[in-house]
Formats: sequence, structure tokens, C-alpha cells
Amino acid sequence: MRADERDEFVDWEGRKASSEEHGGIRAASLACVVEVLENLVFLSCATNFVEYFIISMHYPTPVAANMVTNFMATSFLLTIFAGFVADSFLTRFTTFIVSWIVELLGLIILTIQAHSKSLQPPNHRTPNKYQAAVLYFGLYAMAAGVGGIKGSLQTHGADQLDHGNQRLVSAYFNWYFFSLCTGGLVTSTVMVWVEENLGWRWSFKILIAALSLALAVFVSGLRLYRYKLPRGSAFTRIFKVLASAARNRKASSAEICRRFDVDSEGITSAVNGRLPKKFKSLDKALADDTVSTSEVEETRTFIGLIPIFASTILMSCCLAQLQTFSVRQGTFMDRTIHNFTIPTQSLTVLPLTIMLASIPIYERFRGGLGDKPRGRIFEPLPRIGVGLALASGSMAIAAAVEVKRRRAATDDGVALSVFWLEWQYLLLGVSDMLTLGGMLEFFYSRAPGSMRSACTALAWCSTSVGYFLSSVLVSAINSATGRLGREWLEGNDLNRQRLDLYYALLCVLNFLNFLNYIFWAKRY
Repeated sequence: MRADERDEFVDWEGRKASSEEHGGIRAASLACVVEVLENLVFLSCATNFVEYFIISMHYPTPVAANMVTNFMATSFLLTIFAGFVADSFLTRFTTFIVSWIVELLGLIILTIQAHSKSLQPPNHRTPNKYQAAVLYFGLYAMAAGVGGIKGSLQTHGADQLDHGNQRLVSAYFNWYFFSLCTGGLVTSTVMVWVEENLGWRWSFKILIAALSLALAVFVSGLRLYRYKLPRGSAFTRIFKVLASAARNRKASSAEICRRFDVDSEGITSAVNGRLPKKFKSLDKALADDTVSTSEVEETRTFIGLIPIFASTILMSCCLAQLQTFSVRQGTFMDRTIHNFTIPTQSLTVLPLTIMLASIPIYERFRGGLGDKPRGRIFEPLPRIGVGLALASGSMAIAAAVEVKRRRAATDDGVALSVFWLEWQYLLLGVSDMLTLGGMLEFFYSRAPGSMRSACTALAWCSTSVGYFLSSVLVSAINSATGRLGREWLEGNDLNRQRLDLYYALLCVLNFLNFLNYIFWAKRY
């Protein structure tokens, strides 16, 4: 870590943080424990809200599905706003506390509504305006809280570590993803059982307790943490650099040289040799006396992350299928085993278990927490690439399984076993592990020091945009195929739809996106 960066950290009383007394692995591990509980709360709601909206609130199935998709997408999208606030105005610790309060408020409102008959519509009627207002207020208060927590917690944990030891930082993000999966595993087993057997009233109570425990664990490290002081709005500085570069686009190198008192070959030395060679047009901003070299470096670094971010969106579009069409497929398949009906939401148990086991194996194979150079395959960009390739493969398998399911249903009327869906769940799960884990590490380690929360939040924003893109893609495909005679995804009868063609199209689009990613990754 550079000295100027280290000086920005203080202890809980505002004094300069000591590397011997503050931060470290123990402080970072608290963020992982908190994420287990927070992700348990978020995924329990995201996974089972559809049933709650249909059964308790009496919304039609398409409306309920869109409400859940919009809730998840909004939660992930708000991480960029929370990251901006944490970087610019509040510490990441404070941002977490405020976000926790907002999420708890939303959860309490939903709990009250689940327990109050007057706040629920009568049978066969949708909520009135007042009931819907209560529901949406609670729902999006939760979304705002989730976005704030996910936009600040992971970066707060990484801030506790020595940034000079890249292997240690990489290990942290792997174990942070382990925590995400652990919360998901508890959701797919314990919480699914609670919601199906004890009902939403008990579920909401358990989630409030879990969220309260998360706060207790987080604040237990108050004296142990080190806190990064905000430096004002980085986006304001970026806009200033872009405006200056545009305004001085005709400036000559000689003008910049005179400002730094160097010759034309010494400009790079004038900016400490840290500016990448790409986006050279931004050097024009240095002709303006109000623009510093560090601000140009900050702008150049942030812009360099955008193509990598954009190349991961389509993979997140595939993940949205696990919450929608894959669940729908499960209802048309044989879900019984020894007289026990398997909830489709629990199909994530196997891939989550495999991912949980693979992370310790991965860390063991990679070796320790030292700072020796790692093999190329362990770097974030190759890991993201492998994840994107697996996303394309998962959609190819999903298309083949859907063909097999439809053939079994139409030829002999015997439903195919739901375990055939495990292949797409497994491949997409591993793809998510490699892609999201790689993105979290990559955006954090490459981000300017003043923008680490906002840049790391790009990983979650990729998921958000992917979910929104999924809705747009379905509408666009139905519109296009409808003009050709028959919509691929028309109606509720999956046996009459062409979900296999939709999956095949996603396979092709993701393969093209993978090639696009390789283009940008090689030029980073």
C-alpha cells in the first residue's frame, strides 16, 4: 500500500490507525460473518417473495414475478449509489449502519403486514392502494438497505488488509464469496422449509433476528477496525477531467510540457509514471492548471474498468433464468423422491455445496496467504473469462434439457426428473462464483483509492443490469417471434412454449459476449 493511502486510515476515535492494533485478518473476517447473515435475509426474501405475493397478496403470477425481479435488480443497482456515498461523504462503517437501519425498517413493515389481516387483501382480490403502498414501501426500503450494505460491507472488510499483499486480498474476496454461498445454502434448506411448513409469519421473525445478529457482529469490531476517510466526490473530479480534456482537445503537447517543465518525452515522468498508456486523449486535461495528474490517473483508471463491467452483464442475464424459467420448468417435472416433494428453489443446494467445497480446495491449491506471485489462471481477468465461457455452456445444456423435458411430456406423458435441471444450476453456479468473485477482486484492486466502494459495486450493478436486460430480452423476443407467427414464450403452458430456443439464443449471445470480453481483457 502506498504511504499516502495508508495515512487516510484512522481508528474509531479519529486518530491515525496503527497497523499493529487496527485492521488485519480478524477484522476482515467479521465482514464475512456479517455477509452470511445479511445474504440469508436477502435471498430468503428474493427466493420466496413470489409465493408470498401470489398466495398472501393475491397478485397474478406475471406481476409477482416482475415485482421480485425489480426488487432484486433495484437492490443491486443501488450499490453504486451506496458506494459513491461511502467513498465521498461517509465512512464505509457509517454507510453500513445507516443501510442496516433502512433494511430493518423495511423488514419490520413487511412483518407487520404479514401479521395484520387489515393490511392484506381479502381472497381473490388484489391489494387496495393503501395495502399496496405499505407493501411497496417495505419492499423498497429493504432494497435500499440491501444496496447500501452490499455497496459498503465488502469494501470495508478489504480495507482492513494490507493492500501490498495481493494474495491476501484475493483470498479475502474468495472467502467473502464463500460467505455469500453459505447464506444461500441456509436459505435453500432451512428457510425454504420454514416458509413452506411454518409460514411467512415465522419466516419474517427469523429474518429480523438474523439481521439484528448481523449488526451485533459488525459493531463488535468497532475498536478493531480502521476507517478510510472520504475524499469528496470522485465523480465530480472525473467530470472535471473529461470537461477539461474536451475543452483543451486542441492543446499541444508543448503546452503540457511547459506546465510541468519537461520535454515531450518527459510527460510520463511528470505524472510519476503511473498513468496507463491508454486513453491518451485525457492528457489534454493537464493543460488546465486546475487539473492534477492524480485526477487524470483516477479518471483514466475508472474508464478502463467500464468495458470489463459491460462484458459481464449478459452473464447476469443468464442468472435471472434460475429465478424465473428454471423454477417454472421444475413445476412441470417430477419433483418427488421417496414420497417427498422437492421444492424447486432447493435445487441450488447441490451447486452451492460444490462451490462451498471448491473454495477451500482452490485456496489450498493456490497456496497459503503469502505474497509470492500466483499463476496466471488465478488472476481475476482469466477467472472472469472462464466464468463467462461456462455461462454459455450452461445455456446450451439448459436448451438440451428443455428439449428432453418437452419430448418426454408430449410423447409418453411421463414427467422428466427435476434433477436434470441440476446441470444448468451447477454450471451457472460455478460461473457465478468465478465471475462475481473475480469481478469483486478485480474492481477493488484496480480501482482508484478514492473510489473503491463505487468501483467494487460495479460487480453488483452488472447483476442488476442483467436482470433488467432479461425482462427486456423476453419482451423483445416475444415481439419479434410474434410477428413471425407465434411467440416463443407465450402463455403459461411451458409444453407449448419454445423455451429451448430461448436458451439456445442466450447460448449464442453469451458466446459472442465471451469473444467481446477477450478483446477488452487483452487490452486492459
